[in-house]
Amino acid sequence: MGRAVAAMVEAQAGLQVAARFDRPGAEGEGLVSRDDALGLADVVIDFTTPEASVALARAAAEARRPALVIGATGMGPEHIAAIDEAARAVPIVRTGNFSLGVNILTGLVRQAARLLPPEAYDIEIFEAHHRHKVDSPSGTALMLGRAAADGRGVDLDDVAVRGRDGITGVRRPGDIGFAVMRGGGIIGEHSVTFAAEEEILTLSHAGIDRALFARGAVAAARWVAGQPPGLYDMQDVLGFGKDA
Repeated sequence: MGRAVAAMVEAQAGLQVAARFDRPGAEGEGLVSRDDALGLADVVIDFTTPEASVALARAAAEARRPALVIGATGMGPEHIAAIDEAARAVPIVRTGNFSLGVNILTGLVRQAARLLPPEAYDIEIFEAHHRHKVDSPSGTALMLGRAAADGRGVDLDDVAVRGRDGITGVRRPGDIGFAVMRGGGIIGEHSVTFAAEEEILTLSHAGIDRALFARGAVAAARWVAGQPPGLYDMQDVLGFGKDA
């Protein structure tokens, strides 16, 4: 992702890569330290790990610059809380997926969940990724789950079912189920199904090239530069209302 983002930046007028850095201890041609990068850049785009993202956010907050675009997935509540705190000092765009298509899908899922009653329509979220992905469900699947829960006015943690095995009993009305596949080189596939007795509606998205994430991250970087401190997501970047 770092290489894809750098290539996308270099291909766009008015932007340049000010510095490249990796996690502490990493070595590579042309890399600088994290602190040097913070001093050189207007915006840092980060696709590392939850721990590295938190350390970056805290360092930026302490320095009161630069703005951040964070795409790390697999974050726990403690990581999210730390980044939320850093956003009091610097503007941060954080999302589970930078794809324009996925963010449009998110809005459609929220709207469908609002319109289709839970007593009649069951929601199931399926996601598939390459064999090397370490977190499950994906950040995008959870983002879609939160959109569905928001549409129904409930907390995802109260209705999420992340795995089924054995005698599980009948499905509870209002549950939001997750199913996961890992294999091969799948870039990312996500679908949200609304299943009723009489019909099935499925909304889906498939990634073809990782450049789609880089394009969205660079768009977020353009947007967040100069924004006031705060926590933002791609719905803000794209100008979509949360009720879209």
